[in-house]
Amino acid sequence: MTQKLGRHGIPVRTARNAALAALAADLPSPILADVTGMHRHTALRWVAYARRDWAEYLSARAQDKPGDVVPAVD
Repeated sequence: MTQKLGRHGIPVRTARNAALAALAADLPSPILADVTGMHRHTALRWVAYARRDWAEYLSARAQDKPGDVVPAVD
């Protein structure tokens, strides 16, 4: 399925990661592991990523000069 969608220019990995991040933000890691079939340690990392404290990033962005160009993240 991944190859078929890729041939049509549909980025599967990006959509998968976004869906996992959304699930991880709403579910505790043991349930995320059970629902997705992933290892419990992997689920724990996804939950930690989804609930990351973005204060450091926002602080750095606030210090940017108005004319600075920030590269896009894929």
